[in-house]
Amino acid sequence: MITISLCMIVKDEENTIAICLDSIHDLVDEIIIVDTGSVDQTKNIARQYTDKIYDFKWVDNFSSARNYSFKLATKQYIMWLDADDVINKPNRKLLKQLKDHLNPAVNSVTMKYLVNRDKFGNPSFIIKRNRLVKSSCQFKWNGAVHEYLEVSGPIFHSDISIHHLKNKTDNSKRNLRIYEKQLDKGAAFSPRDLFYYANELMRHNELHKAITYYTLFLNHKEAWKEDKIASCGRLADCYHFLDDQEKEREILYKSFEYDCPRADFCCRLGNLFLEKNQVNEAIYWYEYASMLTWDKNCMGFYHVPSWTWLPHLKLSICYYKKGDFKKAYKHNTIALDYLPYDPGLINNQKLIKKEIRT
Repeated sequence: MITISLCMIVKDEENTIAICLDSIHDLVDEIIIVDTGSVDQTKNIARQYTDKIYDFKWVDNFSSARNYSFKLATKQYIMWLDADDVINKPNRKLLKQLKDHLNPAVNSVTMKYLVNRDKFGNPSFIIKRNRLVKSSCQFKWNGAVHEYLEVSGPIFHSDISIHHLKNKTDNSKRNLRIYEKQLDKGAAFSPRDLFYYANELMRHNELHKAITYYTLFLNHKEAWKEDKIASCGRLADCYHFLDDQEKEREILYKSFEYDCPRADFCCRLGNLFLEKNQVNEAIYWYEYASMLTWDKNCMGFYHVPSWTWLPHLKLSICYYKKGDFKKAYKHNTIALDYLPYDPGLINNQKLIKKEIRT
């Protein structure tokens, strides 16, 4: 059995930190809370779970805070969570099994991060992250904003999932201001910085400026493939918001330069053709998406609908438009297998059945 230090950086998380710690406190051997300036009850709540609470003066750098928390860890492995993350009962069991049986030669363990849940509680996105790392490796966090943990050596891809609660909306320009302060100081942005700065610009509706930085990022030879693919998706979003369908389609095709076509990009191409009522072209891309299989070792963004029910829903719509009700029924049935309680799919099924009978 390995021992685990849970390391967290927090600020004003009184609404979620107890939920987070309740879900994991008995599965770890040490809890380290680094507070970066809370003015609410965060620290008082945390004291119910640990006495290892430390203050860290905020210096506009998330990596600095996380690296400080890692330095305080005393156990064999370090696990990190945010205060609005939670581990449910089935995944608690998986984590306990991992703790009991992990090969100590493993340097890092990835876990799935489930975000943006739909009305039925299903995640829209799944991202793999290095969540548990060997303390003796002294891995470091990098990046002032949207920091990442740089790891090496044997990595184990676990089936453990962590749910992101995200029960509050962050509309602040904090991250954008951090990047712009760095630019004002003449800092040289890494490829990753270019990508995430562009994301912040897009999030705050500075679309033309975002396009400039996404383009700079895509032209960078050292950029990570998965970020390049994601950047194509974000660039396509920008052009979509600017109502430039030609550029939107062009950048979606460009994503194929970095890897085999991804289902989410195929679905988006299908959408563009369906909007123009070019049904056969739309069917081509939705069919393509429906036949793709996600690489479970991929560290990129997994858009759950595009790899499961969405292409079948769209194919059902396309075949209905063509009057091929049997194929429309077939694909709606497949979509229902993924979302059996979705009222829209249930109504579609009834409607298509009537057409088949007449």
